[in-house]
Amino acid sequence: MENTILEMQFALDTFYFLMMGALVMWMAAGFSMLEAGMVRSKNTAEILTKNIGLFAIACTTYMVYGYDVMYGGGILLDGISGAGDKYSNASDFFFQVVFVATAMSIVSGAVAERMKLFSFFAFAVVFTGIIYPMEGAWTWAGEAVFGLYTLSDLGFSDFAGSGIVHMAGAAAALAGVIVLGARKGKYNKDGSSNAIPGANMPLATLGTFILWMGWFGFNGGSVLAMASKESANAVAMVFLNTNAAAAGGVIAALILVKLLWGKADLTMALNGALAGLVAITAGPDTPTALEATLIGAVGGLLVVFSISTLDKVFKIDDPVGAISVHGVVGLWGLLAVPLTNSGVSFSGQLAGAGTIFVWVFGTSMVLWLVLKAIMGVRISEEEEYTGSDIVECGLEAYPEFTK
Repeated sequence: MENTILEMQFALDTFYFLMMGALVMWMAAGFSMLEAGMVRSKNTAEILTKNIGLFAIACTTYMVYGYDVMYGGGILLDGISGAGDKYSNASDFFFQVVFVATAMSIVSGAVAERMKLFSFFAFAVVFTGIIYPMEGAWTWAGEAVFGLYTLSDLGFSDFAGSGIVHMAGAAAALAGVIVLGARKGKYNKDGSSNAIPGANMPLATLGTFILWMGWFGFNGGSVLAMASKESANAVAMVFLNTNAAAAGGVIAALILVKLLWGKADLTMALNGALAGLVAITAGPDTPTALEATLIGAVGGLLVVFSISTLDKVFKIDDPVGAISVHGVVGLWGLLAVPLTNSGVSFSGQLAGAGTIFVWVFGTSMVLWLVLKAIMGVRISEEEEYTGSDIVECGLEAYPEFTK
């Protein structure tokens, strides 16, 4: 009887893991639609190609090498097949690999509209095979950072990846944007900034809702179990808090832009939702629903100020606001954990955030510069004017609407 119960728990937890992983995989569609809506029509096919390409590259590279770097025992070394103690090892790999693809998706939108497609793919190979798995080994796998110290001993905690996934993706994106430079026409000689509106706000809104839905898998799946009363209740609270934080981010962003600019701003509302989701990801298991709403609301406020500051003050050209949403708010998400979890320290969170950022930003900067020297990373000014759809893909996303 006991063996039957254990087998049933194993089957339910494995099934739950797989379903949550499928929800996270669906976030790839969310990023694709969000980015397709936020870029100009002449760059739409290229950004979609970039998203499906990076997902395939992430899945393959992490399978061949990245998982072995992060946890030991890559799939080619027969380290994934078989049954773990609580769920199938293959389900764990599947859940991990879609997280890797999510981190890489963050980079895609930030470097949009001026980057060479295959230079981006080359970056994706190294990022998903080495850069991300290394910091993942130091955090979720508990390995010592270059043998010097362990983040868990310092009190670092990141439940589902505000820092490990989102801030890491933003750090790689920031390095890429610095190397690439701004889009032509984004900044004037006097330093003022020009708005470059996206081509399809319905698509961007659809993408945000898809991401919102996928985030239940992102955070809920990180409970790692479902087949007991305690774990089921934990999953329910994580779902509740994830949703509450997203709602708080939207409301706060809308109120702030109304006060600042006198009108609602859809793009800020969308980024407010994503900021709320990023903010709660580091600790969705301990707050009350009201606390989660407030954590998300702070994220919504931060993202508005961050997007404006990076654009107008630092001249960081990020077409979709990815660096602000996933980087600045990712840091806030880490720092919010000790507010509701007494077992986590602010010093530990700062140490973890610093380790992740320094490693990912530093290695990404080196990689971007190497790619720039070897194959170039930016399309020409003429090609940028024509649009990356024709240059990189040989087709247009909306051919009937062009001359």
